[in-house]
Amino acid sequence: MKITFYGHASLGIQINNIHILVDPFISANPKASHIDVNALKADYILVTHAHQDHIVDVEAIAKRTDAVIVSNFEIATHYGNLGLKNHPMNHGGSWHFDFGTVKYVNAIHTSSFPDGSYGGQPGGFIIESNNKNIYIAGDTALTYDMKLIPMQTKLNLAILPIGDNFTMGIDDAIIASDFVECNTILGYHFDTFGYIEIDHNVAKQKFSSKSKELILLDIGVSIEL
Repeated sequence: MKITFYGHASLGIQINNIHILVDPFISANPKASHIDVNALKADYILVTHAHQDHIVDVEAIAKRTDAVIVSNFEIATHYGNLGLKNHPMNHGGSWHFDFGTVKYVNAIHTSSFPDGSYGGQPGGFIIESNNKNIYIAGDTALTYDMKLIPMQTKLNLAILPIGDNFTMGIDDAIIASDFVECNTILGYHFDTFGYIEIDHNVAKQKFSSKSKELILLDIGVSIEL
C-alpha cells in the first residue's frame, strides 16, 4: 500500500494496480501547484464530506478517469445526479471492493456543498487490504467513537487532522492515537492557510514524548506500508 500526500487532506492510495484518491483539493491549493491534477490516476475517489476544500477536484477527475465516487448517501447521490459513477455508504457500513474492505465511520464536523446545500453527515474511512489497515479520520473533533475502531481492526497507520481550529489539533490527535491504539500517525489538514498553520518541530516532539511517530510529508511525497 503506497500513500501519497497531495496537500491539505488530499491523499493518493495505490493498492496493487488500483488507484484511490481521497478528498482531492489540489487545483485550488497554491501549495500543491506543482502537482498536475490532470495526470493523477483514479479508479475510486473517497470523499469524507462535502466542504469545498475536500471536493473541488472530484467532478473533473471522475469525468476524466471514470472513477467510482465513494461517500455518504447524499454526496454519492449528488454526483450520481451529474451522471458520475458512485457507491453510497453510511456510518457503520462496510463494503468489499476489489482492492479491499472499506468501512465508513463517524466524524464530528459539518458537511455542506459550496452552494450551501446539504452534504450529509461527515465521516472517515477504514481501509483493510493486503493485511494492512489504515484509518482516514476526515475532518473531525476528538470523539470517543474512535475507541470502537481497535475493537475490530488493528491499525498500521492512522491519518489524523492536526491543524486545529476547524478540526482537532496536536494534543487531541495524540489522545486520538491512544483511542485507536495506533502509534504511527500521518498528519494532515494543516498549513494550507493561516487558521491551521502548525509548528512542525513542536508537533513531532509532542508525539515523540508519548512514544509515537508523527509523519509530516511534503506535498507529492509518498510512504509505503
